[in-house]
Amino acid sequence: MNNATNGKKAGPALGAPKTTAGMKALLGDPKKAIIKLALPMMLGMSVQTLYNLVDTFWVSGLGSDALAAVGFVFPFFFVIIALSNGLGVGAGSAISRRLGSKDKTGADNVAVHTMILMLLMSAVFTLTLFTFAEPIFAMIGAGKTTAMATSYGRIIFGGSILLFFTNVANAILRSEGDTKRAMNAMIFGSVLNIVLDPIFIYQFKMGVAGAAWATVLSMGVTAVMMSSWLFFKKDTYLSFDFKDFNFEKDILKDISKVGIPASVQQASMALMMLVMNVIIIAVSNTDGVAVYTVGWRVATIALAPLIGISTAVVTMVGFSYGEGSYDKVSFSHIYAMKMGLLVETVIALFTFVLAPQIAYAFTLSESASHITDDLIIFLRIICIFYPTVSLGMISSSLFQGVGKGLYALIATILRAVIFVPLFAVFFAFNLDMGLIGVWWGMVVGNIMGSLFIFVWARGYVGKLLKTLVPIDIPHKLPDHEELRV
Repeated sequence: MNNATNGKKAGPALGAPKTTAGMKALLGDPKKAIIKLALPMMLGMSVQTLYNLVDTFWVSGLGSDALAAVGFVFPFFFVIIALSNGLGVGAGSAISRRLGSKDKTGADNVAVHTMILMLLMSAVFTLTLFTFAEPIFAMIGAGKTTAMATSYGRIIFGGSILLFFTNVANAILRSEGDTKRAMNAMIFGSVLNIVLDPIFIYQFKMGVAGAAWATVLSMGVTAVMMSSWLFFKKDTYLSFDFKDFNFEKDILKDISKVGIPASVQQASMALMMLVMNVIIIAVSNTDGVAVYTVGWRVATIALAPLIGISTAVVTMVGFSYGEGSYDKVSFSHIYAMKMGLLVETVIALFTFVLAPQIAYAFTLSESASHITDDLIIFLRIICIFYPTVSLGMISSSLFQGVGKGLYALIATILRAVIFVPLFAVFFAFNLDMGLIGVWWGMVVGNIMGSLFIFVWARGYVGKLLKTLVPIDIPHKLPDHEELRV
């Protein structure tokens, strides 16, 4: 762990009076900390994902071709999210572990390195995708929707630096326990996007391009908010000193060992979506892609609360691991998993019951109404795996929190790139179930992958707990404080 000051004075110790509310939560009871960290992020992620549904709703009014066009862009948009979130997860893990070991100066240095890496990554990604958008969409089978996909995609790609910044800044806020402002920024940007969508799409008659402009503009406003908090108001626990920046390989390595696997891990989801599009086209046609596009966006909002819980786990586990409290690591993993299991079971039941109403809402236009029945079937099949995602996603976050990003990556690749496509092909072709077989393959593949990583994570935690020894003290402490390194 690097403690170089880079000419900067160290910040206050963790127990100093200026410690923020977020840091106090991390230092306290893990159960209360998980709840305090998770609830704002659950709400923020849910609202942010809701905007994706609303965006799909407005686009659906343009017809199934428009839905398919957005569907072809979505995997690449997901790659942008994967890279920015991956960098944020890597930085958040490194920062939380340093704060846990009382190295604030090192945590500040990680935050500065992260911002500079963000600028470099976004520049390379934006230029590449913006330039080659049209041939890329033509190559992956967009067909008659190529022009529409290119129009939508180039605007999204051009504004990708805003998405990179907002996701990284959000992760930095979360790493110090400041999930309330992270939530506020996410909600404000999402609500603004929801308001702007119909104006740009229909009132300004911009079509799918209008949906893209609404997204980019809302991200820009959110970026301004976060810049104000981090660089001007300066009331965060972490601080930024770009003036005396000095590149350090150890910090880059620490960010990368979690950030790169996390980026690849999330990008593998985009790869899965691309592969699924190819499989769906082979089984059905672009209508099948439209069903998948809408249905998967419904699934993303259903899983959004779980993503919020997972972000809390990365922070809490990283902090606990940094201070050597492995019993708190174990408690945080199991408690968060149970919370996620309960939430997703309730959501799965509601999705199954309300599938017709949800499907009708996204197929109101005459040109999209013919996919309503297929969408209902998709929603009722896919919701079966919602509860088990808790086991996999929370376990993946545990590995990221302790700095074992490669473990999470291996498990995700096994699930998303191997299990899901293989079972989809098997059910669709070998069992001759067609498009419905693709949906069942997704369910079986996701369940198997989640169980695999959960068993692996518990085995890893078990090894950590074996390194703890009991303290011989005369009075009873809370369960999470009975064991120390």
